[in-house]
Amino acid sequence: MRIENSKIIYAELSYKLNGILYEAQNQLGRFCREKQYGDIIENLLKQTKILYERESALPLKDVPNKNTNKVDFIINNLILLDIKAKNFITREDYNQMKRYLKASDKKLGIIVNFREAAVRPRRIINSETKE
Repeated sequence: MRIENSKIIYAELSYKLNGILYEAQNQLGRFCREKQYGDIIENLLKQTKILYERESALPLKDVPNKNTNKVDFIINNLILLDIKAKNFITREDYNQMKRYLKASDKKLGIIVNFREAAVRPRRIINSETKE
């Protein structure tokens, strides 16, 4: 699928990633652990030949050589993906993604909660990035 003239950030990659997230929930259901979802997502990323890094440490701004933030996936060196398996997404989850985006200087982060009845990836945009 080719998406042109779209204001959606990384539209084609986001579309493919959403398909992978839906497939992961279709395969595992709603009540697995985050690691299990991460494993199936990793397999699906390999199958679709999408580049990724898993559980990457992100540097702390203003503190050289210190890494304390770990994001579940960095997709194609563009999108941060944070996997959740809990009753609901909290404000702290959004704040955590904002920290990840700022630390990595990435434009887009996605939070997905597999415990919900339907997968609804939440797109978080970093308006402070230079990208």
